[in-house]
Amino acid sequence: MIAKQSNKDLRKRVLNELDWEPSLDSADVGVAVKDGIVTLSGHVPSYAQKRTAERTVLRLSGVKGVANEMKVRLSSDHGRSDNEIAQAVVHSLERHIQIPADAIKVKVDNGWITLEGVVEWNYQRKRAERAIRYLMGVKGVSNHLRVKERATPDDLHQRIKQALERRIDEEAKHISVSVDGDTVTLSGTVPSWSDRNDIEDAVWAAPGVTTVKNKLKVSQTAYV
Repeated sequence: MIAKQSNKDLRKRVLNELDWEPSLDSADVGVAVKDGIVTLSGHVPSYAQKRTAERTVLRLSGVKGVANEMKVRLSSDHGRSDNEIAQAVVHSLERHIQIPADAIKVKVDNGWITLEGVVEWNYQRKRAERAIRYLMGVKGVSNHLRVKERATPDDLHQRIKQALERRIDEEAKHISVSVDGDTVTLSGTVPSWSDRNDIEDAVWAAPGVTTVKNKLKVSQTAYV
C-alpha cells in the first residue's frame, strides 16, 4: 500500500511539473510510475519537446529513471523532406567552430537523424547533437559519433579521482572508479541526476578516455 501511494504521489508531481513547464505542450503526454521509474507515453509536436519532457521529469526528487516512449508527431507546417533536413543539419554543424563538421557523416531517414564519425573529445560529440536536435522537421537523433583513441596515461585512475575531488569533494569518497584501458566505469550513489551527469562529464575530460560506463545510481529522496 505504501509503495502504491508513493507511485501515485510521484505521478501527480510529474504531471504537475510537466504542466508547469512553459516550453512543453503536455496535453497528449501520458505518465506511468512504478518504483520511482517514470514512463512517458503519448506524443509531442517536436523532438525538442520530447527531450524537454525527459529533463523536466529527471529534475524531480524521487525519480530513479525515465523511460521516454513518446512519439514525435509533427504538425503539417513543420514537415520537411529528408534532403532538406540533411542540408539544415550540415549547415548547422558547419556554423559551430568547436564542432569538426568535416569529420561527421549525416544520415536522415523519415526525419530521424543519425550522426557517424570520429571526434577528438566527448564535448564535441554532445554539442553536435545539441546543435541539430531543435531543427524543424527532426523526429529524433541517433548519436553514433565516437571519441578518437589516444594514448592513455598510466595514472589515469588517479587523475580522475583528483578531478572528482575538486568538483564534489566529500561525495567523491562514495564513488568507485574502475579503469580498464581507455574505458572508465563509475559506480556508487549520488544525490541527483545533475550530479550524475556532472561527474560523467568530468571523467570524459580525462585524456585517453573513449568510453564511460555510468552505473551511478540516484538516491531516492523522500517525496514532497
